[in-house]
Amino acid sequence: MTIESVDSGSAAAISTVIPRREPKPPWLKVRFPGGPNYLRLKQLMQTQRLHTVCEEAHCPNVGECWEAGTATFMILGDVCTRACGYCAVTSGRPGPLDLEEPFRVARAVRQLGLTHAVITSVDRDDQPDGGAGLFAETIRWIRRLAPQTTVEVLIPDFGGNWDALGMVMAAQPEILNHNVETVPRLYRRARSKGSYTRCLELLRRAKALDPGTISKTGMMVGLGETRPEISAVLRELRDVGCEVLTIGQYLRPSEKHLPLERYYPPEEFDELRTEALALGFSHVESGPLVRSSYHAERQVMGNLRRRPRTAPDGEVIPLTAVGDGERP
Repeated sequence: MTIESVDSGSAAAISTVIPRREPKPPWLKVRFPGGPNYLRLKQLMQTQRLHTVCEEAHCPNVGECWEAGTATFMILGDVCTRACGYCAVTSGRPGPLDLEEPFRVARAVRQLGLTHAVITSVDRDDQPDGGAGLFAETIRWIRRLAPQTTVEVLIPDFGGNWDALGMVMAAQPEILNHNVETVPRLYRRARSKGSYTRCLELLRRAKALDPGTISKTGMMVGLGETRPEISAVLRELRDVGCEVLTIGQYLRPSEKHLPLERYYPPEEFDELRTEALALGFSHVESGPLVRSSYHAERQVMGNLRRRPRTAPDGEVIPLTAVGDGERP
């Protein structure tokens, strides 16, 4: 179906044909957010001057997750130094790092009473360590303010700076997540500044640095990959010790982003889950609306290998010391 617009003021009628976007299949329809818990969490994020990838990346599950009282915190600002072809996060020249952000994130984690916190970020190629230091500091502050909360970090590749990766691993997150996103053939188009081999190497090194940390990755489908290509990626992920996997449908954020090649039906996601489990992944979430941190607490609770819960300096700060004011 097309829509024609006619300029009646011109000597000859000019017809502009605008292609209509295909409607989403019924299995991708979600409720519009707006419940009481959603509004409470949104207000908390605003008052604490925090960002979430749920909002910045236009996640379709924001209503469900926020209404359940869970969110994925996005640190290092809200402007990314990369411009991946599938991502809705704003790209450009970011401002300076907010050194108080780790404390504010930890305070929000405690106020929300989270049992599992997910921390991600934009890419910060303008920083020597890619922002790894603030990742580590955020983990340490959560340990102090919410010592019973498990921590998952979804990190960028730090430009292949393995010392930066070591900083994050030294803070001992329970889960280290780095998304492979797509198949090698599509990397140049989808992640022009990324590298498939660097992604695999990051996951391999993370496991070598701390075998007690669960390694996790995620990929999206619908960009034009083939099933044999997906299968090859799954095998290579297992070869580097990756344990937890998420697979979800790519949804085009806007006309400026990479085109969607096709929608995968739920049955095909079930097939991919069966295939991945047969390869040895300990947990697989595969479905049209699955995202890296969707139901993250459910994905990993059966896989967690509990660490001794102590703050970096052995101190647990009482709740009365972390109200709405500044850091103690």
